[in-house]
Amino acid sequence: MSIGNSPEDERPFEDDPQEARLSVGRALKQARIAAGLTVDDVSSATRVRIAIVHAIEADDFAPCGGDVYARGHIRTLAKAVHLDPAPLLEQYAADHGGGRPAPTPAAPLFEAERIRPERRGPNWTAAMVAAIVAVVGFVGFTAFKGGDDGGTTQVADGTTPATTKAPTPKSEKPAKPKPTPSDSAIAAAPQDKVTVQVSAADGKSWILAKDHNGRKLFDGLLQQGDSKTFQDSEKINLVLGDAGAIQLYVNGKKIDDDWQPGAVERLTYTKGDPQVG
Repeated sequence: MSIGNSPEDERPFEDDPQEARLSVGRALKQARIAAGLTVDDVSSATRVRIAIVHAIEADDFAPCGGDVYARGHIRTLAKAVHLDPAPLLEQYAADHGGGRPAPTPAAPLFEAERIRPERRGPNWTAAMVAAIVAVVGFVGFTAFKGGDDGGTTQVADGTTPATTKAPTPKSEKPAKPKPTPSDSAIAAAPQDKVTVQVSAADGKSWILAKDHNGRKLFDGLLQQGDSKTFQDSEKINLVLGDAGAIQLYVNGKKIDDDWQPGAVERLTYTKGDPQVG
């Protein structure tokens, strides 16, 4: 049995009793349905497990594992369904104790702490070795030039002091620039197919791509700078978790739609495009 959305999940709320104020879970659920998203879509976009999304929408925060985690999940889900998380967090605080949770010694939940590089002091060992070599060389040269009795010793004719050449540093080859989305992958797009290239140009975004039969071609997160190319004989269906971070090329042509950051977009492209489906 699927743990995604059941028909009961998407029933309208007219049969429910009217309340002066929606609960946190019901507000998130209504916003998700209004955005045309399933629980699977939200779980994939936020990486919050499906079971926890269902529990939060039912106002059951026990599976979250504590107030800190619950507040984090509420904030993440609210952004995914285009709600302001601040009122929901205030309502959650009022319904579960009224105040902010006391700080815990746990590590940050959603971003790993960056470790500052250790500052290194001067390399005293190398400096001391260089000084010792200089002293030994000077003493040897002085002993060779003159003895204790004040006499002088002639250096053999034809000898010249040896010179040491410093090693020439090797020149580093410049790194080759990475190809842009408009390069070879889309330059020769076949006319008998639809070719769509998705590039995370301005940030990371979750992407879902399906062919005309509904078969998944890709379901995952594109990091900034990554790109994916999809082809099908008839059409490509896309869901963009953060359309504002995405740059699209369809059949060799750039799509210049002005999508907002954080916007979820559902798109369909065919062989006759670029035209948004």
